[in-house]
Amino acid sequence: MTPSPALADAIARWSLTSPSFVTETATSVIYRVEHAAHGPVALKLLKPGAGEDEARGGAMLAWFGGHGAARVFGLAPDAVLMEWLDGETLGDVARAGRDDAATLILADVVERLHARRDGPPPELTTLRRRFASLFRTDPQRWPVDARPLVARAAVIAEGLLDADAPATPLHGDIHHDNILRSGDRWLAIDPKGLVGDPAYDYANSFQNPERAEALVLDAGRLARHATALAERTVIPRRHILAWAVAHTALSGAWNLEDGAPFAHQAAMLALLLAEYEAG
Repeated sequence: MTPSPALADAIARWSLTSPSFVTETATSVIYRVEHAAHGPVALKLLKPGAGEDEARGGAMLAWFGGHGAARVFGLAPDAVLMEWLDGETLGDVARAGRDDAATLILADVVERLHARRDGPPPELTTLRRRFASLFRTDPQRWPVDARPLVARAAVIAEGLLDADAPATPLHGDIHHDNILRSGDRWLAIDPKGLVGDPAYDYANSFQNPERAEALVLDAGRLARHATALAERTVIPRRHILAWAVAHTALSGAWNLEDGAPFAHQAAMLALLLAEYEAG
């Protein structure tokens, strides 16, 4: 099979061999390839129009320097050559009944990602800009029964974005299936490259892992998850919950823009707001 021009360019650029298709997403195509110095590595080819998040993500992954994230061996505007991670995802751990252990691993990974580094980060997106979809969505587009939840979440989000929080470089899309095992290490992939309150990097974990509705839409799990993160990170529990509320509403706004269902986010918002308001 003749490789695509993008694949052929990457093979020539980094002297790669034995390309094997792995998967395709809306924004990229992933191959397993061989590199003379590093052995099997992952090649991520960005599709045309993949967007700023994907283009910025490779630079952010390289900036992490292998500390809490997969190592990057090569970077181009349309491609990332990175460490091949052949272990399970953290989502697999949670779905196998070890969700509490997965929470602590996730917190450890985020702590390593947030550690200070010597060099400046690449260009990053502010959280204010990240949340644009939530504030520009017409309230009439939300399902009627969810409008009070979203309105409350938007107020909470506005307060968080107005607060004087540390400007920490963030992964921006931490969830269980974006963290993979490599030997005895757990490493993140697919960052978005944001900057803002470090608590935001824990927000998406509340409505994850994927394919585990019964687990995540459980009030007891939500409460345990918030408590464990607060104890592990020393970030106030209610502050973590506030970001979880805000991000879940934002996720719902993205779904509305894409014509996707909102039911999961609506159910999550109801649970999160109840826990948040309870203090």
